[in-house]
Amino acid sequence: MTRRTSALVARIALEELRAMARSRVALAAGLLLLALTATALLVSMEQARGVNAERAQLRERAEQQWNGQPDRHPHRVVHYGQYIFRTLTPLAFFDFGVGPYTGHTLYLEGHRQNSANFSDASQSSPLLRFGLLTPAFVLQTVAPLLIVFLAFGSVARAREGGQLRLALAQGVPGTTLLAGKLLGHGAATLLLAAPAWLALGWIGLVHAEVRTPAAWMLAGYLAYLLLWTGAAVLVSALAPRARTALLALVAAWMVTVVLVPRMAPDLASSAVARPTRIEMEAAIASQLRSLGDSHDPDDPYFARFRAGVLAQYGVRRVEDLPVNYAGLVIAEGERLTSALFESSMRADFARKQRQADLLWAGALFSPAIALQRLSAAMAGTDRLSHEQFLLEGEAYRYQFVQALNRLHAEQVRYHGDREQRIGAHFWRAIAPFAQQAPDVDATVWRGAVPTLALFGAWLAALAAAALLAGRRLERSLV
Repeated sequence: MTRRTSALVARIALEELRAMARSRVALAAGLLLLALTATALLVSMEQARGVNAERAQLRERAEQQWNGQPDRHPHRVVHYGQYIFRTLTPLAFFDFGVGPYTGHTLYLEGHRQNSANFSDASQSSPLLRFGLLTPAFVLQTVAPLLIVFLAFGSVARAREGGQLRLALAQGVPGTTLLAGKLLGHGAATLLLAAPAWLALGWIGLVHAEVRTPAAWMLAGYLAYLLLWTGAAVLVSALAPRARTALLALVAAWMVTVVLVPRMAPDLASSAVARPTRIEMEAAIASQLRSLGDSHDPDDPYFARFRAGVLAQYGVRRVEDLPVNYAGLVIAEGERLTSALFESSMRADFARKQRQADLLWAGALFSPAIALQRLSAAMAGTDRLSHEQFLLEGEAYRYQFVQALNRLHAEQVRYHGDREQRIGAHFWRAIAPFAQQAPDVDATVWRGAVPTLALFGAWLAALAAAALLAGRRLERSLV
């Protein structure tokens, strides 16, 4: 692009910005988006602050209750259980993701798996989150519609008023004209979403651990809004009248932002069926019965287990063991049930992933679906982040329950088992739950790279279409 062409593009863009500033409708729409984005930021940050404060209080209270237990039998402590709380990333305020429906708390108890593992809420349609005023909702849903109302007449109105023909007759190339219009509306879009960009930049500066996800999130939203800007200007250039352009763009918004994100999850759920929570719990209960009953001395599996333990220690009776056989049996039962819990959990996660893969096919027709995937992944509030928390919680549950079962075997005598107690310092010494830091690189590759690659392809297609549309404008003068 020559210097003269660049100057001409900049001039057209500046004139477009001036025209929007003079338009009461455009000015009102821009101020509305600014106010809505700023309000969403403040509301979301306050909600996140309140949730974090409440969670900190509950965590402290749970720790006090756990450590405040008196001397008691270790198996009583197994069933007393404890709560663990998921730590949210600093970006969670921007996009709550599935958090409001899956929750961030697990109750852990021996022999049982937390029911939230099979919650249907984690599969909720993105449309169900319309009631949550978050920056993500404003930029994903409201901003494209306002972009449509700002840009639908950028070229079509100039055609209707004769200004387009005059500009082309004066030697302004159609491609240059479109480039100027795109630059002007692109600048307006970036300006109107400035509160969101400032918030993401500030979070990235203050919290180094989310600097990379914040940058990718910012890039995703930039590409998404610029994609809508380019599409709006392009449709305006192709449509014969401004009214036609507006109808086409509003229809595109309805389909890609509302209809497809609502239908795609239902279609994916129909294609890959998941058992209901009740059905899964019934299946697990049936499999548990088939594994063996540790309370039945004649159960075949535990009869073999008892024989193996007696042979290991070289004794004939469980009463002669140097450890408490009851603790060993409970530990073995926990090992079997926990393996079943985890395999059932992972099988359900695999079904959800197959549904998500089908949902991603809908992203080819809906940029909103692609952006939702990127946004929630970078914020650490997507389904996979929640599933990782469930797996970590299940691993910790197994760890602390087996630690108590070892105390049962080693610190409690076999005779008069149930009447005995051991010191509370034993379970106070059990390490608290520590959530693992997310793998940023893996999160970027699964959430950001596919979405931005898709956006890049769409933007390239729009650029090629804009080039053809610009040449078409020039031919229309002939």
